[in-house]
This record gives sequence, C-alpha cells and structure tokens, in this order.
Amino acid sequence: MLDHLKQADWGTPASPSERLITLEIDGREVCVPEGTSLMRAAMEGGVSVPKLCATDSLEPFGSCRLCLVQIEGRKGFPASCTTPAEPGMKVRTQSPQLQELRRGVMELYISDHPLDCLTCSANGDCELQDMAGTVGLREVRYGFEGANHFKGQARAEVDVSNPYFSYDPSKCIVCNRCVRACEETQGTFALTISGRGFESRVTAGQGGSFMDSDCVSCGACVQACPTATLQEKTVTELGQAGHSAITTCAYCGVGCGFKAEMKGEQVVRMVPWKDGQANEGHACVKGRFAWGYATHKDRITRPMVRAKITDPWREVSWEEAIAHTASEFRRIQAKHGKDSIGGITSSRCTNEEAYLVQKLVRTAFGNNNVDTCARVCHSPTGYGLGQTYGTSAGTQTFKSIEHTDVVMVIGANPTAAHPVFGSRMKKRLRGDGRRAGARLIVIDPREIELVKSPHIRADYHLQLRPGTNVAMITSLAHVIVTEGWLAEDYIAERCDARSFAQWKEFVARPENSPEAMAEVTGVAPELVRGAARLYALGAEDHAAGTPVNAAIYYGLGVTEHAQGSTMVMGIANLAMATGNVGREGVGVNPLRGQNNVQGSCDMGSFPHELPGYRHISDSTVRAEFEGAWGVALSPEPGLRIPNMFEAALAGSFMGLYCEGEDIVQSDPNTQHVTAALSAMECVVVQDIFLNETAKYAHVFLPGASFLEKDGTFTNAERRISRVRKVMAPLAGHADWEVTQLLANALGYAMHYTHPSEIMAEIAALTPSFAGVNYDKIDRLGSVQWPCNDSTEEAGTSIMHRDRFVRGKGRFIITQYVATDEKVTQRFPLLLTTGRILSQYNVGAQTRRTHNSHWHSEDRLEIHPHDAEDRGISDGDWVGIASRAGETVLRATVTERIQPGVVYTTFHFPESGANVITTDSSDWATNCPEYKVTAVQVLPVPQHAQPSDWQRGFARMHEEQIGLLQAAQAGSMAVAGGK
Repeated sequence: MLDHLKQADWGTPASPSERLITLEIDGREVCVPEGTSLMRAAMEGGVSVPKLCATDSLEPFGSCRLCLVQIEGRKGFPASCTTPAEPGMKVRTQSPQLQELRRGVMELYISDHPLDCLTCSANGDCELQDMAGTVGLREVRYGFEGANHFKGQARAEVDVSNPYFSYDPSKCIVCNRCVRACEETQGTFALTISGRGFESRVTAGQGGSFMDSDCVSCGACVQACPTATLQEKTVTELGQAGHSAITTCAYCGVGCGFKAEMKGEQVVRMVPWKDGQANEGHACVKGRFAWGYATHKDRITRPMVRAKITDPWREVSWEEAIAHTASEFRRIQAKHGKDSIGGITSSRCTNEEAYLVQKLVRTAFGNNNVDTCARVCHSPTGYGLGQTYGTSAGTQTFKSIEHTDVVMVIGANPTAAHPVFGSRMKKRLRGDGRRAGARLIVIDPREIELVKSPHIRADYHLQLRPGTNVAMITSLAHVIVTEGWLAEDYIAERCDARSFAQWKEFVARPENSPEAMAEVTGVAPELVRGAARLYALGAEDHAAGTPVNAAIYYGLGVTEHAQGSTMVMGIANLAMATGNVGREGVGVNPLRGQNNVQGSCDMGSFPHELPGYRHISDSTVRAEFEGAWGVALSPEPGLRIPNMFEAALAGSFMGLYCEGEDIVQSDPNTQHVTAALSAMECVVVQDIFLNETAKYAHVFLPGASFLEKDGTFTNAERRISRVRKVMAPLAGHADWEVTQLLANALGYAMHYTHPSEIMAEIAALTPSFAGVNYDKIDRLGSVQWPCNDSTEEAGTSIMHRDRFVRGKGRFIITQYVATDEKVTQRFPLLLTTGRILSQYNVGAQTRRTHNSHWHSEDRLEIHPHDAEDRGISDGDWVGIASRAGETVLRATVTERIQPGVVYTTFHFPESGANVITTDSSDWATNCPEYKVTAVQVLPVPQHAQPSDWQRGFARMHEEQIGLLQAAQAGSMAVAGGK
C-alpha cells in the first residue's frame, strides 16, 4: 500500500519561494520544504514508515500509532505523519523499541478483528494484513477478547442497505479514515465515531443504516477504508480484479478519471484515479457505482429496420442496415433535395465520433444540417463568451477555486449536477484550517444545498423570480459602477474603451438600480447591494481592501432562458469590470452538463461552424477543410435542431441521423417534437438503448458505451482526457466505426483504423488542438485546449492571462427584456426544472442502475403556501398544465422553492416534464427556455387517469416493447433454424 502515497498527503514539492531544510533519517541526509511531515520526508529519502490511519488523500491524523519514530534528543515516540521536519533533526524509523511498540499496537487491532482473513473479500487488498506482515506479527498474546470476539456473542450485524457497498462493523479498526474522507473529501459529514474502546464504531447519521443517513454514496469512505469494513458488493461477488485501465467517466462535464478494474472483460469496480486532474481521486455515486448500464439486459446489440414506425422491428445484419440507411437517405435527397436530411452529434460520444458525424453531414450529405444537444443547454455560453472574450469556453481549471475568495454560483446546483466539483467547492468554502473559507453568493430561485449545508451557509442567497437573471446581473453591475468599485487599471489595459464607456453609462442608469429592479426580481435591494460589494471587494463595507479573487460558476439556470445569451454576456461584463479574468481563483466558469458537451461543440457540431469555432462562411477556413476532405463545402449555415423540426412539419426535411441523443425526452414541447419526427420518412437512431426517440425511428443502429471504445472526452475546463476500451463492443462496432460504415456506403470514403488517426486529423485542421495527440495525453494524463506551439506542452490551464482571445475584452449592453412566459390567471405559477444527484440527464443510463433506489420518479416541488391554497398535501398526485400540454406528477411540499414557483426534474420519460415546457427560446441561439414555464397546478383524485400524453406514452411504450420482442423472437427463430 505504501507505493500509493503521493505528495499531496505530506506536503507539496518545493517552489522557488519555499525554504528548504535538511535533516537525517535513518542515517540518510534528506532535503525537504519547511513544514513537511516526517513521514513525507522519509518517503522522499526512500524510507517507508508503517501506517494505517494515514492516506494520501486525507490530512494527517496520528491515531493509529504505527508510524511512530524516534528523534534524537527528544523523549517519546511521536507520530511521523503529524510531526513536522525541522533542520538538523536526526530521525530513526526502525529500532527494536519501535518494532516492539508497533507489534503491540497491531496485536490490539488483531485482537478485535474477525478470524476470517483467508476468506475476507479484501484478501490481497487489505492494509491491515499488509501492516501485520510489515511489523512481523505472527501471534496475538492477548487472545481474541475484543468486542467482535466475546465468547458466544454474535458478530455485529452487517449493514447491506446501500445497494453498492456493505458495512461490516466487526472489521472496523476505528482508524477514522472513512469519517475524515466524508468530511474532508466529500464534505457531507454523514459519519461519526460512537462508543469507546472496543465498543467504538463508525456510525452513519443518527445510528441508523447508511441508506437512512445523509450519505451520498460517493464512495470516498469505501476508498479510504484500509480493511473490508466498507466494501463494494461487486468485489464481494466477483473477487479482486486482475488488471485495470485508465478511462474517463461518461456522466457529467467534470470529466473524472477512473481506473476500470477488470477480470478479463468484466468490470469489477470503478476506482477514482488519484492522478485524474479533474477529480484527484474523488468520485460521485454515478461515476463510482452506476456503470452497470453498460451490460444491462436492455442493451440493443443487433441493427433493426422497419418501413413504418407502427411496423414490427426486423433484426438485420450490419451490412443490410447500413445499405438500407444509405439507400433511404439518397432516395430522400433525390426526392426532396440535398438539404432534406441532416444529423445530430452526441455529447455522450467521444470527440472523434462527434467530429466524424459532422464530417459525414458536410461531405456525404453535402450540407451543413448538423447540430448537437448543446443547442438545448449551453449554446448561449458559446455565443455570449465568444462575443465578449472571443472563445466559447470557461476560463479556469476546477482546481483554481482553491485560490478563490468569493464564489458566486448562478443558476447551478454543483452538489447535485457536478458533485465532485461541488465537493471541491465546499472544501474551499469551509476553509482548510490555515485560512478562512471563501465567501459565497448564490443566485437561484430555489434553495440549493450550498445555501445551507453542513459547515457552509451562503452569505447571500438572491432568490430571484425565474426569468429575471438579466435584471439581477445588471443591478449588481449598477452597484459596482455607481459606488466606484470598478477595476479601472485592468479595464484600461485589457478592455475595449468604447464598449466599456457605453456599458458603464447604461448600467449606471437609475432604472437599473437594485431598488428599481426589486419589483422585477423580487429580491430586496439591500441584499443585491451587499452581494455586489462582496463580489467586488470581498467585504460588504465600503472600505477598499486588498484585491480579492472572485469567481462566477453558472449552469443551465443561466443559459436556458429567452435571454440566456444576454445573461452570459452580463456575467462576462461583471467579471471584466472587476478585473476577475485571467489569473488563478477568478474567471467565468460554465458548468457543462454532459460528459462531452464541450467537446461536441469544439468538434464543429453547430450548423454554422467548423471544428474550432470557425465560421463556415469563411472562404479561407473552408478551403482548408475542402483540401483535407476532398470535397466542396457549402458556405451556407445549415438547420438548427428547432429548424429541422419546423422544416419536417413543412415537408422539406425528411431524414435524420441521430447519434446518442434522445430528442423526444430532452427537447422542449414533446408533442411538437414527436409530430416532426412522425412527419419524417427516415429517422435513424444510433444508441445503446431503445430510447424515446427510437419509437419514431425507421432504423436502429446499436451504439457502444464508453467502456467499449477508444477516444477522448473534453470536460468543462477544456481538459481533453482519454477514454480507453476495456471490453469489446457488444454490438460489434464502436460508434465511430458505424459512422464510417455509413459514410462509405454513401460514397464518401473514410478509412480510419483507430480513433488516434481521427484525432491527428482534428489536430491538423484545428489550431486550438494542434498540439493534441494520444501519446501526449497518455504521458501527461490530459491536456487543455488551446494546446499548440504557442502554449505550454499540456495546453492552457487559465484562459486570457495577458489578453483576451479576441484582443480587447468587449462589454455588451444587457437590456432586460421580460420573457413572453408570464403568469396569468389561467397559469399563475412559474415552473423551473433541474437535476438531482442520483440521476443523470434523461435517465437512460442511471435508471438502469441501483441509483433509482434514491430517486425513482420525477416529483413536483411546491411551496407550502401554494400547496395549502390548492389543497395539496405531500405525496399527492397533481396535474400540471401549461399552454403546451399537461402531465401528472406527485407533489413534494417544501420550502426549498419560493411561493409562486414550482420545480421538477426530467429524468423519467413517463413524467412528461418536457410535455409542458414551451417552444420559447433564447433570442440568439434557440436554446429552449426550460427554466420559465407558466403553469397551473391542481390536485387530481388518487384514482384519476394520467394525462392524455401519459396515456399515449404508456400505450406507445407497450406497443414498441411488443415490436421489439417480436423482432427478437424472429431473430432467435431464424438462428434456431440455422
């Protein structure tokens, strides 16, 4: 186990400004930075010190008494993990006295430990066994009289309530590592130590089971446990793994690195990679445990075709499926014109796969009708940051938050949607004992966990009305401008003077003051003023102190609005105005929702942009791609996803290739989407499950999970990380291979043999990726774009350090325009939507894992005041109606939501959350306004039928399952006949 120790535990390597000291350890001279622990110093000198309570991911604790050392001239035997090195020290880590002390300590541990080491599931992966061998323990003088071995007394009951891991208290050595991991790494504080002596136990919550506690199943406690007290159930069932491969999580935009531990091609467990630069050894319940969907029985592994969506599916060979698809697309183009077909790239697939889909559309289809799911989430980020800063991505690394003094979270819920980063944020907000925690401002209609969580309380929660973000951001700017808190020198050096002058005059107008906007936002002016001063100064008073680092983190609560792009520009304005761009601890940081939504955008998945965000109308850029691809490219931007739907209903867009995206469940106004798909002549869905969109498909091409392919993902900090194949594709092909087969069938030759060749082409054609290659990623762990000859080898960690990408930063006026979605007598409430920790996006992956133990349905959150007015009690069924449609959900009565606002998630297709969202969208990008929908909520009788849409959904679901079963039965019959 000692080989896993990293420098993070015992101090960091010396920087040029650190004072180095010299000491002697076991006769060896060692030079280390001042403040380094003796354990770390010993490691630097090549000496391993026995230990149990210490680990590379936690602060030294000094409780196990195994790492004792002797220091010349001092009495006693101090713990090396908590004792700092001093100049001239002479330290001994081995001596007869130390050996006797350590052996005695180990005897006490073993005397209270079960006698099943040979059959224990941690055998071969247990630090207690390792340390017993290290100290030379061969027998226990005390017998086995500990609490776990009293004669005739049953062992403590094993807690198996958590679906992913068990807790066996009889094996606990009370090292505190799990408790400290829960506190230090995760920040949940769900575990404590109860009892004394041999009666000591780790306790979850108030003494109940793990599932009844505040535990979020991140696995930090399991990772930290040195015995099998906390153990993954898959390890218990399958045994220890034989080999592993480093890969990247396929859930959210944090992009955590994992070791997939394997037995052959069978995954035993996913262990967070300590060298993963996005997560540094931490994980969440999704990435750590919810990977079983990859081999779920619902996986479709044979291509299927049918003439009409009411026909039975017919399983066919890959050759027939590809030939049929190519024939249909060519038939449609011959009948309706070249622009009558298009494609949608996937934010769940790799960069290389997204690149090939957009290349397929532009070369083989001959048009620019390609779009991606970023259209419905972060397209305003691309537009807004592109206009102000010149690039379509966040400015910082996740680690940058360690240098932040003031954190502003807008329209995001990091602990639920980006939980590993959320834990990192909570750690900075708590402080680290050496300095106070960062201050926190939350701008959100809902009381998210960060507002009030263990050891954290937001300094300001600006609980604004949905749809008023722009009014709020302009009011904050008004305070900073009118009270004189602008970073004048920064603005003069880094920003465009003319646009700044116009913006400054605009925000200073009285109608933009917090007092004037209070009627719009619903937030008290004094709260807005205090938050503005805190962001600009690090304090609410008027005394200008030392400059502070203030960072903004935002999510879909910013972008999914009619003024989403305006709000992104407002955030960019505020950061420039206060000088908070271009160094550690500051910046504008969009929290991307899906694992590769940043990458899918980078790869040219928008209809107006080629890879690297270069406009299709630029003849020079277009000529470069034409030369590489060997075809003439259309200079006209293609159709966005909403335009595709409109064109389908108009009869001019008749064929769609949809890779890894469930537009029926994820896009707004579901009935409009299904009507458009029903009007098309050939819908091709490529996915791992028969999703909701596949119900309207004519061809189904089986996809591959992230465990079945090679490639790269790009996370929210522009970090490009490797995805490595650990098992063969269940359907025979990775997704990039399927796209290549289709291109060849359409007459455009693609002959890649490995995704590394695709990345080489991307790098050759995309300046920001010019220095990206698999060898470099394998060597460095990851790289961040821009990565080319003008950057460091690993790319660019902090954007806009000396100048903005566009040159001078551009301020843009952000006039508040009220959304068309207004409350009325008929629809008096505002619905907003979001995500929950245990589920992911449309739930296709997480619903097929044990994560549904925590969240098995979408519910409607409603304030007690609104519930009482309507006679609604917690758990009642309620009908939700909007101008787009209606659905039925169960209610959760809670004060997390403010009066006049209701909230739901969208993880379950049967809930119909997007049946009621409307087609209102962002003015610049068509990003749907999911966050503001006027609705009415009324109780429905317990025995009442679901909504018309839900009845239709259930009926179609049953029909499609029947058609699938018929196809599978036919396939088996054919196989049997053969």
